[in-house]
Amino acid sequence: MSGLPGWLTPFAIALAFGLMLALETARPLRRRVEAAGRHVLRNLGVGAISLGVLTLLQTPMLLPLTEWARRERLGVLNLVSLPPGMELAFGILLLDYTLWHWHRINHVWPFLWRFHLVHHVDLDLDASTALRFHFGEMALSVAYRALQVVVIAPSPLALGLWQLLLAVSILFHHSNLRLPLWLERALVRVVVTPRMHGIHHSVYLGEMNANWSSLLSIWDHLHRTLVLGVPQRDVTIGVPTCHQRSQVTLGRILLRPFERHPEDYGPAGRVTRAPEAATSSELMA
Repeated sequence: MSGLPGWLTPFAIALAFGLMLALETARPLRRRVEAAGRHVLRNLGVGAISLGVLTLLQTPMLLPLTEWARRERLGVLNLVSLPPGMELAFGILLLDYTLWHWHRINHVWPFLWRFHLVHHVDLDLDASTALRFHFGEMALSVAYRALQVVVIAPSPLALGLWQLLLAVSILFHHSNLRLPLWLERALVRVVVTPRMHGIHHSVYLGEMNANWSSLLSIWDHLHRTLVLGVPQRDVTIGVPTCHQRSQVTLGRILLRPFERHPEDYGPAGRVTRAPEAATSSELMA
């Protein structure tokens, strides 16, 4: 069984990125801290470097490894015989669930947080933030992605479809798009939304260490790590130790994982919100 056409995912990403930029400009959810042009260009620069690393390390390896795991009868999905449609669905679900764990590990393990923090030090959250992952994090993720496909043994089609859906989802939930509250409350029961993920990018530890889902929101429901009851007006994007524009220039954020910043792990970098903060399980305006 073949995967998706090679052009489809890049085309979908470019289309979704352009659409999200246009929509969030027309209906912004949060007030910007930085000028939009400078912010987007910086994030595109970080994303271009990371794309080069992924193209070099992951692209030549992933599909052959997936086919090898299927051929050698490795992985969870080779333990049972399922109809093609069910096998496709389970492949996508398992890939998405194991990604939830990878995201959580990136917050919990100090070495990985060094690299993932570059994604969180963005002072604004918009569609371009979806591309802002440090090349070191992308390189480290290749090993985890290889482990995913060997342990799960998804079909090439399941892997390709999940990657496409994931890419569009990441652009959507990082966007600064203000959806009607009724629509977002309906969507968040199934997928990650801009308000839900905005809370994850909060400077407060209890909110940052929540909402780790990337495509389907069910994993945070399942692990009781879902936090929704924080109004967007109370969300401050970023991390407490990087709140100046001079700290988030392209050169500074590319170098940050390789420098010593003990303040990122101590009290200054792990601020908790006051106990009276909203705890409702329903999304707020």
